[in-house]
Amino acid sequence: MLALSLCICNQNHLGALAFLPPVPAVTSSFTNRLHSTTAEEEETISSSFAAPLKEIDRRRNLAIISHPDSGKTTMTEKLLLYGGALQQAGAVRMKGEQRATQSDFMEMEKERGISISATVMSFEYNDLCVNILDTPGHQDFSEDTYRALAAADNAVMLLDAAKGLEPQTRKLFEVTRMRNLPLFTFVNKMDRPALDPNEIMDQIESEFGLETYPIVWPIGDGARFKGVLDRMENVVHLFGKGDRKSKAEVETVPMSDLETLKARIDDDELFDKLLEDIEILDELIAPLDMERVMAGDQSPLFFGSAMTNFGVQLFLDKFCSMGTRPSGRLAKLVEEGKGKKGAQSKLEEDDEPNELVSPSFGEFTGFVFKTQANLDPKHRDRLAYVRIVSGSFQKGMKVGHSRSKPGKRFNLSQAQTLFGSDRESVEVAYPGDVIGINNPGDFAIGDTLYTGNQKVAFPGIPSFSPEIFAYIRNPNPSSYKSFQKGIDQLLAEGAVQALRQRNDDGGGPLILAAVGQLQFEVVQARLKGEYNVDSILEPIGYTLARWAEGGWDAVDKADADGKLFGIMIVQDRWRRPVLLFRNDWKAASVTEEEKYLELKPWSKPPMFE
Repeated sequence: MLALSLCICNQNHLGALAFLPPVPAVTSSFTNRLHSTTAEEEETISSSFAAPLKEIDRRRNLAIISHPDSGKTTMTEKLLLYGGALQQAGAVRMKGEQRATQSDFMEMEKERGISISATVMSFEYNDLCVNILDTPGHQDFSEDTYRALAAADNAVMLLDAAKGLEPQTRKLFEVTRMRNLPLFTFVNKMDRPALDPNEIMDQIESEFGLETYPIVWPIGDGARFKGVLDRMENVVHLFGKGDRKSKAEVETVPMSDLETLKARIDDDELFDKLLEDIEILDELIAPLDMERVMAGDQSPLFFGSAMTNFGVQLFLDKFCSMGTRPSGRLAKLVEEGKGKKGAQSKLEEDDEPNELVSPSFGEFTGFVFKTQANLDPKHRDRLAYVRIVSGSFQKGMKVGHSRSKPGKRFNLSQAQTLFGSDRESVEVAYPGDVIGINNPGDFAIGDTLYTGNQKVAFPGIPSFSPEIFAYIRNPNPSSYKSFQKGIDQLLAEGAVQALRQRNDDGGGPLILAAVGQLQFEVVQARLKGEYNVDSILEPIGYTLARWAEGGWDAVDKADADGKLFGIMIVQDRWRRPVLLFRNDWKAASVTEEEKYLELKPWSKPPMFE
């Protein structure tokens, strides 16, 4: 699968995503990735923390990506409804009781009807454990979406049937390719006037180079949307228009019973078109090939309407049977006890992670992909979201931390399974699961937790190149402590990035850096709502950042030679040099002419400290 393809999508469509580092490809056989276990995996089960193979095989997780207003959060709610996790589904643009969605629980999400933070919801369905990651669709929160995709093994691309591919869909598609994820496609809002299904298929293939295979096929659209054909079972599902908050009424008619089907569709034109479409699809569409699906060369295609519940359960059932089980991750492993210097010297010899940690690896490993403060405002808690890669979490276990000193251990006295803002204590969890653990302030996004005598570090999750910058100030000195606490916790979450003047240990002015303006608005709203402090933002006239991997010596040389005139020199949280530019032309010029600076439009946290 392509690590990063700029030939398919125009780079201008990708923004900060266009420059993210490629993700190391994980080679894995189709059989191993999908459902079964191998002899090699059987042999790795030796540690007390090893996960039972049965538990690995029954995990499925899914990240949902889309352009804003494609119905992503509504789709999430309906999957929870059909999964038995909700008695009644919410919807972000409905009124009254129904508006309270499970995945959009922050105040700004409720007020604006958009997702601004990735959420995780877990539930049991047909003897499987399903984890759904609902991601923000707004481009200002692309970083949060990217982090969520780092924790996913499968993704579904949600499209608006009337609009087809949209700008944010194009960006997020590239991220799924970078993450090497199997991609399912669900064309939503078929209850409204829609593009021809064949046109949508052509868009996906021509723009993404991705072949689609229709698993279900729509019968009509808008007011004439009757239902869908399940091409795998050769059965038509006809839907009744009932209560949108509850499960749809479904009537199934086999294609072999054409007389009954024609009567139930009650529309000669649609009936004739269905028969014609079936003949064309059977003759012209390449057969479903799950190896190609896992390789990202083919996408199973679904049609339906999340708002009216048409086709949602069909998608859930098919995904559970077709989606891949938890996959392994490439990591860097070093023997503990050699100290920081020894570990770092090994990294310098070979910076790339080079060992595959499979789900059946005998030790517990996991990485933090998200942190969140104040999920319970009454207790001012801090939670780290950990995606388990291998082994089993056991309550009270002691784990190492990739950025802590060798030998230091943290006691995971409790963990929670997550369901939006709701949490439930968990005693044990397995690869593919996402758990929330109390964060004492040591765990940051991208950190690895592990057991055993080898220090393990999965690749850090990159930060995007910010595009807007502002000083943030506290107008009320009396609220200094609350202001500082709020800023520290929001920065730890990755709500925005933080920059400071060189050699500033924290006493100077703080610069916030963001991909979009809405991120700044979220920070100010949360400071006020969660910490009861006001803030003032003073914009700075720069439009992009570049990290100087050549180090401070290279920056000092360029500055002394007069090459950095008009460029602001700052440092990130790791004290690494960052250059702020006013325009793309200047950044490109310095990058090309002063190659020793090694300017990069993204940054990765250190694997070890």
